[in-house]
Amino acid sequence: MKLIVINKRILYGLIAIVIILIVIAIGIHFYNKSEETFNLDVYYKGNIDDKIIAFACNVDWGNEYIKPMLNILSEHNIKITFFVTGRWAKENQELLRTIYNEGHEIGNHGYEHLEYDKLNYEKNREQILVAHDIIKKTLGIESRFFAPPAGAYNENTIKAAKDLEYEVVMWSIDTIDWREDSTKDIIIKRITDRLHNSAIILMHPTEETVNALPEIISYIFNKGYKIGKIGDVIK
Repeated sequence: MKLIVINKRILYGLIAIVIILIVIAIGIHFYNKSEETFNLDVYYKGNIDDKIIAFACNVDWGNEYIKPMLNILSEHNIKITFFVTGRWAKENQELLRTIYNEGHEIGNHGYEHLEYDKLNYEKNREQILVAHDIIKKTLGIESRFFAPPAGAYNENTIKAAKDLEYEVVMWSIDTIDWREDSTKDIIIKRITDRLHNSAIILMHPTEETVNALPEIISYIFNKGYKIGKIGDVIK
């Protein structure tokens, strides 16, 4: 009977490969678990299983289109959520009061439009808190929803927001209306193709969004949906 002798170097190499594969598999497992848990702290859509959607309008610029947008919303008796940056709120207090006095919900969009996923806990907390205080001083309210600029966040962002008693809000439908190639028809299609219960539709005060808004509202209503604020789809 012949004995098969395995070179020690080959044997050790095979063992090392097996160990590496096991470590990678374990790492992937726990990474997926942590991501799953992490995302439970962020609302990409509402938690109301009903035919209602929320408009989330992020504001850091585009003042010239806000009043035309408000007029369209008023004509249809629609109240939505405006997420404003602190710097914008500080410079546009009267316009912010106008938005709020017309019955719209005001959310926190951080003080500056930074990449919050690259900030540590202290900087995230500072950005959210300063914006919170400006909104509170201007309107006398406590904001409860926070939308990270550009949808960029990390664990520090989530922890800072939670410590300040905020719910973190993203979106399930993005109009991408800030991009130059986003025409009225393209914006409408991005919404109509993906409409669903408890959707959060992200938009900005842009010319093309204002042009598209009447048709978007008509389409949503014709499909039997209601249109509301973030507070109407997150309970």
